Amino acid sequence: MNKRWLVPAGVATAALIAAGCGSSGGSASAPSGSTHTAAAPAANGSGTALKSAKIGSAVVLTNAKGFTLYWFALDTAAKSNCNGSCATFWPPVPGPATLAAGMSGKLGTITRTDGSTQATFNGHPVYTYKGDTSPGQASGNGVNLNGGVWHEVTVSGTAAAPAKSSSSGGGGYGY
Repeated sequence: MNKRWLVPAGVATAALIAAGCGSSGGSASAPSGSTHTAAAPAANGSGTALKSAKIGSAVVLTNAKGFTLYWFALDTAAKSNCNGSCATFWPPVPGPATLAAGMSGKLGTITRTDGSTQATFNGHPVYTYKGDTSPGQASGNGVNLNGGVWHEVTVSGTAAAPAKSSSSGGGGYGY
C-alpha cells in the first residue's frame, strides 16, 4: 500500500534529528564485487533502473520514477552509515542497478547491515528522500542530519550546491 504522510517541516526536521541519535552503523560489509561501468539497462529488465534529470541547475541521477538520488557524506564505498530509523527517511536504493541508455558511471552494490543489497554509483551508496513528494524535487540536497550532509548524486560526480541552507539547528550532528 502506498501511503504518504504530510508532516510540517519543523516536525519532520525534529524527527530526522532524533532518528540520527538512534541510528547505529553496525558492522562493515564488503562490496559484493558487482561494480561495473554500464551504459545501458540490462536486457532482462532486472534491477533498479536509474536515469538522469535536470533539477535546478544540476543534472542528477534519479530512480525510474524521477525521484532524486542522494549520497551521505558519512558513508564509505563499502558501508552505509544510514540504518534503522535513518533509513526510513532516506530509503536505500535496492541493488543491483542499471543505467539508462547513453549514461555512464560506475555501478556496484554493498551489503547492508540488515543483509539487503544497496546500489552504489561512483563509489557512493545511493538513497531517495521521503521529503521529496514528487519527481523533480531535491529537498534533501545540503541537508545536515544524521551526523552528516546529504548530497544530490550528480551525473558529473561532484556534489551540487544546496538550493537553500539547511541545518538541524543543533550543529547537524543529531546529539
